[in-house]
Amino acid sequence: MNTQGILAAVTIVMYIPFLFTSFKVASKCGIWRGRWTSLLVFCIIRVLGGAFLVAAEKITSANNGLYTVGYMLEVVGLAPLLLSTLSLLRLIFDGPDGEPTDESIFHTLRTFNAAGALLTVIGFFTVSRSSSGSSTLRKSGFTLFSIHYIALVGICIFCWTKVHLVMKYRKRLLKVISFALPFLAVRTMYGVLSTITTDTFTGSTSSSNTSSLAEFDLVTGNWEIFLVMDMITEYAIVTLYTISAFVLPLDQDFKAPDFVEDEFPLNGP
Repeated sequence: MNTQGILAAVTIVMYIPFLFTSFKVASKCGIWRGRWTSLLVFCIIRVLGGAFLVAAEKITSANNGLYTVGYMLEVVGLAPLLLSTLSLLRLIFDGPDGEPTDESIFHTLRTFNAAGALLTVIGFFTVSRSSSGSSTLRKSGFTLFSIHYIALVGICIFCWTKVHLVMKYRKRLLKVISFALPFLAVRTMYGVLSTITTDTFTGSTSSSNTSSLAEFDLVTGNWEIFLVMDMITEYAIVTLYTISAFVLPLDQDFKAPDFVEDEFPLNGP
């Protein structure tokens, strides 16, 4: 296998343990409630994406379809990672009934996320018909992802301005999210740069990319950059979120003896 195939195999090994732990957390909190489900979806995408790329490397005759699906999963994986961060920020606004009063900003960002993922996926499956059209769709998708990230930073800053109103364990969760945001910024930036410069998604290791950003090419670019800006940043975020899921008893915030619902305005109107 070439370097990309080796990195794909490493990705599978990295995320199989998280696949089980994220499923445990998501099941405990309610799969359909979505608090930790996005993290589970991300882990599934990473394992499947790595499997498709390894399979493409192992098949003797080149199969561009496997490469396309593998790289598509690699790229679109940013969507559930952004959504995981949004879901955790939403937890800070939850009331005792598990719902914030105003869901408008969260609904809007989920729509942005879904639209970005859809445009990115369509961009991959139209690459054989129109390279320029496919590139435009993928760039549009990552524009929405970038807006999503900026909005996450804005929500996080708002939470810090009201930190005296945030309950004990949710305050610790806010610290975790704040620590993860720089990693997510690097990952989002890599996604944008690789989307701008990557035109083909095949198994060819020979590069014809003469762009000044060629080292960010997802297929033929610098693998060390991919390792640091993509794999390590994602792994750091997933590790932080998974640990927080196990060590922060968020439900205890509403069981504290001094808790008064009317004095918790973050989820109020």
